[in-house]
Amino acid sequence: MRSLELMIDEALRLGDVTASVERIKNELSQAIRLGEVALGEEFHRTLPDRYARRLLFRNSAPGYTGVVMTWGPGQRTAIHDHSGMWCVEGVVLGNMEVHQYDLLEHHGDRYRLAPTGLIHASVGSAGCLIPPYEYHVLANASEALSITLHIYGGEMEQCNTYQPRGDGWFDRHPKRLAYDN
Repeated sequence: MRSLELMIDEALRLGDVTASVERIKNELSQAIRLGEVALGEEFHRTLPDRYARRLLFRNSAPGYTGVVMTWGPGQRTAIHDHSGMWCVEGVVLGNMEVHQYDLLEHHGDRYRLAPTGLIHASVGSAGCLIPPYEYHVLANASEALSITLHIYGGEMEQCNTYQPRGDGWFDRHPKRLAYDN
């Protein structure tokens, strides 16, 4: 198989975000299922208190990154967005749950989000987020290690998390992101 980066470059040349992201999603899923996504041992190490986020590759010219996330049992994200950036996410090892949310309305830093679905994703499953559909929770759904590969349409250095207020609304909180490698 050609490299992931070559595949992404070719998909981005389509010139349409939706078409490009769908192609990346389909080809990433196929590559994972065929065992063509090999990750070194450093990508298999978990952290005790949260999921690990490690840079796999960065391509500044077209502007995308590949990030591997390693999840211990029960580890999960808060409800978060992708700061307006598209993303393709594939399960390389284990099982994940994806809790999806839609934005109904917002006023300042107060957001009303509604759960719209739950996806049980196993090895080879891939999904995509294209703003404004970018709100979700990722969770390791197994009692073992899970690994996901995320391809972002840029360098995702921050996102926003959403904490419930108890009245159907959520408060938005900016979160800086870093790599663990």
